[in-house]
Amino acid sequence: MTAVTPAPPIVATPPAPAPPARPGGRSRLRTVAGFAFGAALLFAVAPLVLSDFRLSLLAKYLCVAMVAVGIGIAWGRGGMLTLGQGVFFGLGGYAMAMHLKLADAGPGGMPDFMQLYGQLDELPLWWTPFASPWFALPATVLLPMAVAFGLGSLVFRRRVRGAYFAILSQALAAAMVILLIGQQGTTGGTNGLTDIKGFFGYDLDDPVNQRMVYFIIAGTLLALLALTRQLMHSRYGELLVAVRDGEERVRFLGYDPASVKLVAYVVAAGMAGLAGALFVPAVGIISPALIGIVPSIEFVIGVAVGGRATLLGPVLGAVAVAWARTALSERFPGTWTYLQGLLFVVVVAFLPGGLASLWALARRRDGGAEPRRRAWSPPGRRRAERTEVPAA
Repeated sequence: MTAVTPAPPIVATPPAPAPPARPGGRSRLRTVAGFAFGAALLFAVAPLVLSDFRLSLLAKYLCVAMVAVGIGIAWGRGGMLTLGQGVFFGLGGYAMAMHLKLADAGPGGMPDFMQLYGQLDELPLWWTPFASPWFALPATVLLPMAVAFGLGSLVFRRRVRGAYFAILSQALAAAMVILLIGQQGTTGGTNGLTDIKGFFGYDLDDPVNQRMVYFIIAGTLLALLALTRQLMHSRYGELLVAVRDGEERVRFLGYDPASVKLVAYVVAAGMAGLAGALFVPAVGIISPALIGIVPSIEFVIGVAVGGRATLLGPVLGAVAVAWARTALSERFPGTWTYLQGLLFVVVVAFLPGGLASLWALARRRDGGAEPRRRAWSPPGRRRAERTEVPAA
């Protein structure tokens, strides 16, 4: 008689866990919602709420915000304290202003300031290419990028960084201002290029055309933010942060930190040049007073106030500082500079991460109760939760 072996016991297996959520899906949804909210504010709410004068001021603030976005890449992600962004802002602004002045003068004409000073009988040779928009428009971005590439190649290859790099960039801004003031007959000197009346055939005195310029600036800012976000979340963005936190380690891994920093510096210069080009039709002037050492430092202050390590922080900080400067100068003409300095000190002292860290602090405060409850739960309960098997 054959022995019958008993059947193995049936063991209930727990159900398979649900597939993990797709990484980054919620983040992408928040990003799209944030861009949609920003577009609604800039394109729908602001034109309805603000007057023409205030809307032109907002256009000026948004141009400053473009410079701040580039500084956020170079300083916030790359650790390069750029105190000379006014140079690239001025190069883009002067390139655009030169074209618009020649367009106002008409074919074969000379800008009004050249005739006023009486130092020139004909248009300078280096002014001639800017009469063509096909040359002037690319030059507003490519010229600052070329200067940044030349300076960055010399500086980064020699491993100049920290305070020395900041001082060199600031010295470049001072030299740029001295050069522009000394060439009064060709650059307008201290006054700069003023009284710009047209913008590619449109009269800038017309409020409708001024709104068109505002919409162009707002759309450009959103496009730069989208480009910056893509750059920050790319492999290059991670490599840039690695160079900032450990340059020697990155070099030992086979990468060239000088090339990584040079790309960020050139991109930031291009953004500053584009901002300067759009600043000219929004304000109608470009002068050495707008591109020197003081404006360059104010750009950095706005980024520090907003939060240099985030995407929206530089934009919020630049707009907030520029708006505070206008509001305080209107109400307190004699003491507004002290109040602006106090604002900067307060934000840096109590919000080291800038205004952008307010959202993170609010989320941490709202979510602080649940982690505390879990942390103080009894040990036996935590062990039971870890060893509990779901029912079949």
